[in-house]
Amino acid sequence: MNVTEGKNSYGYLIDWIIRIGDLVLINSFFIIISYFFRKTAVMENVHSMGYATALLLINLCYFFVASFIRFQISSNFVFIDRIVQKSFMFISFYAIILTTGLSVFNIINIPVVAWIPGFIILSILCITWHILFRLALKEYRRRGYNFKRVILIGGGVNGVKIYESLISSDFGYRVMGFFDDDSNKKDILPNYLGKVSEIEAYTRQVKIEEIFCTLPSSEDDRIVDLITFAEKNMIRFHIIPDFHKYIKRRFAFTFLESTPILSLRNEPLQHFANRFVKRIFDLIFSGIVLILIFPFIYIIFGIIIKVSSPGPILFKQKRTGKDGKEFYCYKFRSMRPNKEADKLQATEKDPRVTKVGAFMRKTSIDELPQFINVLKNEMSVVGPRPHMLQHTELYSSIIDKFMVRHLIKPGITGWAQVTGFRGETKAVEDMEGRVVKDVWYLENWTFFLDIKIIYLTTINVFRGDKHAF
Repeated sequence: MNVTEGKNSYGYLIDWIIRIGDLVLINSFFIIISYFFRKTAVMENVHSMGYATALLLINLCYFFVASFIRFQISSNFVFIDRIVQKSFMFISFYAIILTTGLSVFNIINIPVVAWIPGFIILSILCITWHILFRLALKEYRRRGYNFKRVILIGGGVNGVKIYESLISSDFGYRVMGFFDDDSNKKDILPNYLGKVSEIEAYTRQVKIEEIFCTLPSSEDDRIVDLITFAEKNMIRFHIIPDFHKYIKRRFAFTFLESTPILSLRNEPLQHFANRFVKRIFDLIFSGIVLILIFPFIYIIFGIIIKVSSPGPILFKQKRTGKDGKEFYCYKFRSMRPNKEADKLQATEKDPRVTKVGAFMRKTSIDELPQFINVLKNEMSVVGPRPHMLQHTELYSSIIDKFMVRHLIKPGITGWAQVTGFRGETKAVEDMEGRVVKDVWYLENWTFFLDIKIIYLTTINVFRGDKHAF
């Protein structure tokens, strides 16, 4: 056995640490809750045997749910948004199973008013614990521990790019070096280990967990032999396809029966379940805003708008929506009536903007009427910002991916807006940056990403955004 093998020998303990941490957190939470409720009607009839049974059920339900939902916190490739999503799914499922168990066995009868907030608090605690553990694990791996040894086959452009990605990341990989039949690359590659035929001898000396192969598809016979070798020796095998030379982007990989199909992008909102969740959230969120906040804002700012300048309180303008369809987008009027309203963007110190309009634009209050668009299913709370028709026509002709952002509904706020691409687009490069962010959102949507964007938008409203004018 290689003497360096011990570096990774305790990696399996990570999952146990996560489970033990979960159990300590969950049991501590319920013990503390039961202590505070010990003199209430909820707990006064619970004897010691029933209390012990409740704790037993709490732990059994955890292991039952854990057998169905995996957190993947210790995986090499996993991101914080995914951890939050998985953790929330776990606690939600756990809440349903535990509530059912306690009700069926009639152990504790907790009112819904107390039960729901309790699980919300537990969800926040679990998600926080999982995020902190993931960050600690990344730092641990960054310092050179808990790594997987990998080798790269093929020293071409793809091989070098994979090498650079792996060594600059904190995903927990240690690249041992390259195998390539071109011995002239010995002085070029960062760590040339030999020819492809020498891999078997090398793996007898050094424990290798994974292989990344960048050989061209024309060498299919050799690739098949390498796959067979890897499987016989329990080494995970990854193939980097050579079409990456002309498709430099993320894509979706699916099957039509046994035939592989590559799509240009993954679109989570193509799935009905995701669209349903997003639409339900839009309806609830916009309903709350329109009922509890909008009427007061409309009365207060409606009067000020009317007094400060002639014209209507609400301003409506045709914008480009989902699938390129046009719709009327509503805003509180922040400008004096002018002929350029449908052609020119607002600029810094724009003379068309009224004093109250400048305040509304700075605080995003002018966007509140767009919750009406959300209710009408023309917009979403989060999504790419809708543009004026003239801008859509202009930028679609000079930016290749501009129209891709219209595959989903536009939003009141979006990923581009909270990452520095809000406001006036002075140059084509500004719009290109916004499009990149919008397409990234389309390809990486999760419900928790929407929550994150709403949170960042709220922070920017109170902090102020220098690009909002």
